[in-house]
Amino acid sequence: MSKENKNLNKKPKLSPYWIYGLVIAAFFAVQIFSGGFGGQDAKSTTPSQFFDYLKKGDVAKVEIVNNREAKVYLTDEALKSDTHKGTKPNNILPSVTPSPNYRFEFGDLALFQEEIRSTINENNLTNTEVTFETEHNVWGDFLIGLLPFVLIIGVWIFIMRRMSSGGGGGAGGQLFNIGKSKAKLFDENTDVKTSFKDVAGLEGAKEEVQEIVDFLKTPEKYTSLGGKIPKGALLVGPPGTGKTLLAKAVAGEAKVPFFSLSGSDFVEMFVGVGASRVRDLFKQAKEKSPSIIFIDEIDAIGRARGKNAMSGSNDERENTLNQLLTEMDGFGTNTNVIVIAATNRADILDKALMRAGRFDRQIFVDLPDIVERKEIFEVHLRPIKKAEDLDIDFLARQTPGFSGADIANVCNEAALIAARKGKKAVNKQDFLDAVDRIIGGLEKKNKIITVDEKRAVAFHEAGHATISWMLEHAAPLVKVTIVPRGRSLGAAWYLPEERLIVRTEQMLDEMCAALGGRAAEKVIFDKISTGALSDLEKVTKQARAMVTVYGLSEKVGNLTYYDSSGQSEYGFTKPYSEQTAELIDKEISEIIEEQYARAIRILEENKDKLTELAEELLEKEVIFKDNLERIFGKRPFEKDVLERERIEKEATTAAEEIKVPAEDVKNDEALD
Repeated sequence: MSKENKNLNKKPKLSPYWIYGLVIAAFFAVQIFSGGFGGQDAKSTTPSQFFDYLKKGDVAKVEIVNNREAKVYLTDEALKSDTHKGTKPNNILPSVTPSPNYRFEFGDLALFQEEIRSTINENNLTNTEVTFETEHNVWGDFLIGLLPFVLIIGVWIFIMRRMSSGGGGGAGGQLFNIGKSKAKLFDENTDVKTSFKDVAGLEGAKEEVQEIVDFLKTPEKYTSLGGKIPKGALLVGPPGTGKTLLAKAVAGEAKVPFFSLSGSDFVEMFVGVGASRVRDLFKQAKEKSPSIIFIDEIDAIGRARGKNAMSGSNDERENTLNQLLTEMDGFGTNTNVIVIAATNRADILDKALMRAGRFDRQIFVDLPDIVERKEIFEVHLRPIKKAEDLDIDFLARQTPGFSGADIANVCNEAALIAARKGKKAVNKQDFLDAVDRIIGGLEKKNKIITVDEKRAVAFHEAGHATISWMLEHAAPLVKVTIVPRGRSLGAAWYLPEERLIVRTEQMLDEMCAALGGRAAEKVIFDKISTGALSDLEKVTKQARAMVTVYGLSEKVGNLTYYDSSGQSEYGFTKPYSEQTAELIDKEISEIIEEQYARAIRILEENKDKLTELAEELLEKEVIFKDNLERIFGKRPFEKDVLERERIEKEATTAAEEIKVPAEDVKNDEALD
């Protein structure tokens, strides 16, 4: 096309500045022809001065406006006099209508008219004119009439923009973006500082997810051999073991878009919203593929279908799960999107969600062992100013059963305790106090307790310590205290062995040690109290598990009534008959009573040592392993303990000899 034709096709564009100029010009025109600018410059006066001017013949015209205001126009001769000098209006813009010289407000209209008429007649003022005028605020009336239409049009434009926009963050956009995904996107523009170096332990889990990240970075390494990328990976484990931290490390390591959200983000009160959000999430992920989707706490939408008998026929959660199943493995599924999910309730998830092709890998993230706890301590101790002689191996041994989150809490609590005491560095005792604080609760030294109650607590705790010292498989004692802590009046700490399997004699010894407190009260006072509540709860659960779960009862036999699928939770019938139920109850009672009698027998044989230990506990309030060794002598089963410490030493490759634990590890609450 030639340049001339282009010029011919160009049409003049209407500039918005032209419209603004026309509006301003129209406004000024109305003001000029209506005298709007001039009427506002009249000089104010009073009715008495006005009547003086009227008597002198200086007034040419009086204009009564809206029956409440008077505008005064002077004669040409009066304007030249010194009295009225400066009353001539100085208009900003020219006006067609003349402007008044004076203005004032009056009271009653009838009285004002009568006084003007009498003044004119008395002074024979035939040239003075009296007129009436009604003024209207044209612009005000126009704007008031136009305002409803402006509001309606504005709201309509706002709604249309919200409906057409794809974003809509904030409260205003929630109504029209209710079906949009709430996932947070992490990509190369997002600074995610967490990496696999920050994840201590979890070597197996890290290896699995690292392979997924490596596949996304270099897919040809695997596809060249015919391999396919896994559709999904499910992280399963107890709370606080590092599942979400592992996902954060994936987000930091992967150089692909990473969508992160919680299972509850799909749940909404509106029908169909969950499924819509799943579709939108996978749509965004496919547009940015290869990408990763992380769904935390997936059990919020992944619970097994058909288990809730109270739900209606159109269950929103089930619709959301159905859509998720379709998106993960259905027609048109894009294999470049990987789903990583985390939960600590894998037993309640739907079987269709757990099958291969959706979650190909189930990665179990277990509680850390002694070696992994040492690595976790090293990570969380980096920002803390710790003492130079702090033994990390000792801290790892003192925290069996602690998760990664628990260890992080211990490190933080130790730093707070050291700061509270005004220390320059966090030492070993601060960490031990932190473990005490987390497990047992806050010390309550000012709690009111009678002498008899304190003596009962002392013998109760001494009974626990004595039994645990005398039994082979009971956990070795670390510390006993009768200082109230948390809800308990006294507590005993033990260092339990980290066993992978538990035998019958080990469970029975633990039950006997737990009943040692009540047995001591019976032996010494020939009375029992309510202080053994937590002990009774513990042994009852252990005995029931022995009989109904682990099949360790000869009378019941090699049977278990444990349902790993979780379906028994929704049933209203027991998996055994009434006769079996009676047998189970009888067997549980016999196991507990047998261990209680065993504890009484051991304490009666060592009554003098029990009394000595309790008296020392009353005096010092806190006693350690050394006190028991002095009273009872070396523990008869010390060889087993030394063997276990040797194994732990080899596992951790510690250079120095394992030290005797001196502080808190496991809280066996005695009194509530």
